[in-house]
This record gives sequence, structure tokens and C-alpha cells, in this order.
Amino acid sequence: MMPSPSRRDFLQQSAHTLAGGTFANWVSRAAAAEPRVDPLPVAALITSYYPVSHADVIVSKILEGYQRNNEAPRPALKLVSMYVEQNHEHDISRSLAEKHDVRLCRSIDEAITLGTDRVQVRGVLGIAEHGNYPLTPETQQKMYPRRRFFDETVATFDRCRQVVPYFNDKHLSYRWADAQAMVDTARERRFPLLAGSSLPLTWRLPVLELPRDCAIEEALTIGYGPLEDYGFHALEAHECMLERRRGGEAGVSAVEVALGPQIRETERAGRWSSELFAAALRMLPGNKNATTWDPLTVEYDNPRSQPAAYLLDHRDGLKSAVVMAAGLSGGFSFACRLRGESKPRACWFKLQDWGVFGHFSYLLEAFEATIRQGEAVYPIERTLLTTGILDRCMQGLAAGGSRQETPELAIAYRSTDWGFANHPQSKLILPHD
Repeated sequence: MMPSPSRRDFLQQSAHTLAGGTFANWVSRAAAAEPRVDPLPVAALITSYYPVSHADVIVSKILEGYQRNNEAPRPALKLVSMYVEQNHEHDISRSLAEKHDVRLCRSIDEAITLGTDRVQVRGVLGIAEHGNYPLTPETQQKMYPRRRFFDETVATFDRCRQVVPYFNDKHLSYRWADAQAMVDTARERRFPLLAGSSLPLTWRLPVLELPRDCAIEEALTIGYGPLEDYGFHALEAHECMLERRRGGEAGVSAVEVALGPQIRETERAGRWSSELFAAALRMLPGNKNATTWDPLTVEYDNPRSQPAAYLLDHRDGLKSAVVMAAGLSGGFSFACRLRGESKPRACWFKLQDWGVFGHFSYLLEAFEATIRQGEAVYPIERTLLTTGILDRCMQGLAAGGSRQETPELAIAYRSTDWGFANHPQSKLILPHD
């Protein structure tokens, strides 16, 4: 668990959101004002379900419920079926299914149709993270069956001549071609596809939502941990900020991976800003007075967790960076400079409050909103782009650092108004001391 800013610090940062009444009064009014709705039946397709797995931090919130700040109990979803592909030694799917009267199914088709010729759910959650799966020979990525889960779901949709929204946890695939095929298929069949990380929806301290159509001159995100698994989270946090710039995201024309001494060489070449890095670093808990970091002094056991810099050339001329800063206290933070401003804007992406990884609750609310609105509440293009960038980063890592032109990543899109900016909880939650 990462340390949190004090209540006093947070209240000072967020005082403008509390004008007109106390925090407790505000959330009580918000809870009372929420309309009661019937829960939506959903199915979950899971690779492995055990404590603190992605299935646990997402699906268990549907089964067991959760509350934040005296709000009404959430979510308004009802899990009716599960397909769990692998039986982990600490499996909890069976006990939870029995406790909550959830049907455990032998196939994806059964989970969606409950053994009938009709789709019996309003949405499908694909959580293909964790489990025993082979690695790709070149890049050593675990070959999670996200594309297969999706394809079998589509086969059921086709058989029943019905479609419902689909949520894909994390990146769309370890392979770019799969990601593109999944997005193309959803568009052809005309069903909403939601995907991605929980980072774009979590709490930001201090509160930071960049103005829409702002002019970003340079930007940098700090990440940590495994270069694929957590590198994806860092890229999603990075993109959810950049897509607010003038014209939206224009796509990425080249990706460069810097390792070892290459990291500082690219900094000296002006490829990423030490000033922005210092501004982002100061946002991380335990690093308030820190200004520097030396990637050459970091010890690591696995090359998949070594220091690295992902350098992005955007098609509109912006150059940005994601620095996977192994050796620092774990966390994700962002800094950028806007045109006409001398001081960088920066924030920390806070995780975990209110139970086990409470920020994942926002993913469930995004999926519920997608079902009720009949369209994805934030763009699938974000995760298509980050999946493609990550694919090229993993190739660069395998090559010991490289630059690759990426004409296939000419993916332009704009942010929507749903998410952090439209979610008052993201601004009003009081972190623990």
C-alpha cells in the first residue's frame, strides 16, 4: 500500500470542489439524489480467479458490493454466470458462485446464453489476466487469451443474432494484429467495446484535468514495475491526459525504447525533460523533495522490470515520454508544460483506497454506463493505440533498445466527457491518512 497525502493537504487541494457545504453533506445529498435502477445481468469470462487477482478486484465488487463516502451501494450490476478457464490453487470462484447463486459454466457460449439460443445477459466482462499461459518466443509476453475470449463471444453473438456490450480488461492483446481485429469486429457487428486500464479513472492528487483543446508543448509520465504489465497502465495514464490537447490525439508515428545508458543519452539529446521528470517525481509519495534518479544504479532481477524510457513521436509534432523508473517508490505520475506557462502541471494517480484496489470500481461504473447508454463511454481508440505502442515497446525491449516507425498507429481520436471530468467521486473522495 502506497502512503497517501494527509487529509489537510487533500482538502487544501480540493477546497474549490467543496464550496457551498461540508463534504459529508455533499455526499449525503449525492447519494440521496441517485435514482434507483434495476441491476443489469452480466457474464464474466475469467482466466483465473483468486484473492487480489484482476477477477477478484473487479468481479468480486459486483458480487460483494462496495460503498464510497456514504454513497448508495454499488454497482447496479448482477453477475449471473462465470466461465473460469483455470483452477488456481487458491481459487475463490466456486465458493463465491455458491454464495451468490452464480452459474459456473463450462464454455463461454454457456456463460452468455445460459444454455439457450438467446443471449441472456446485458453485457460481457472479459478478464483474461493471470493464469498459466505460454510466452511469445521473441518478446517473452504471456499469451493471455483476450482475443480468443472475444472471438468466442462474437461467435455466440452471431449464433444468437444478438449483441451486447463487451468489456476487455487491460490491453486488447499482446499482439497488435489481434487488437486491430477486435476493434474492427466490434465496429462491423455494431456493439460497444470498452477496454483499458483503471488508471484513467482513478483519483488524481492534486486534482488535475487539463483544459480541453489546451496546447501541450511537452509531457512525461512516470511508471514502475514490469515493463509490459505496468507499462500498459503508464501508457493509458499518459494518453488520457494527452488526448485533451488541441485536436485530440493524432496518433503516433514512431516509438523508441531506451535502456540502460541510452536513457540518459536520450535525455541529454532533449528527447525527454529532466524538469518534467522532477515535477512528476515530486508528486509520488515519499519523493516530495526528490529531483533526480539514476537508472544505472538500479538493481533488478528480471530484465522485464529494468529501467526503460518509452519515447513517442506523435503525428501532430508533439514528443512525449513514459519513463519506467524502476527503483523509485511504486506509483504513476504525470507532468506537462502548456504553452504560455513556465511552471509544469503535475499530478499523482492514486490507487487502492476503500477496500482492495477500490479504484477498479470506476471500471465497473464505466461498463454499467456503457450498457445503459448503448455506446462506449470513452473511446476504444485510446486502448487500441496504447496496445499498439506497447507491442512496439516490447519489440524494442527484446532488441535491447530500438526506434521503430509506426505508420499503423495513425489512430486519431478525441476524449469524451465521461470519466474523470464527469465523475465527481474522482475529485471528492477523501484519501485515508
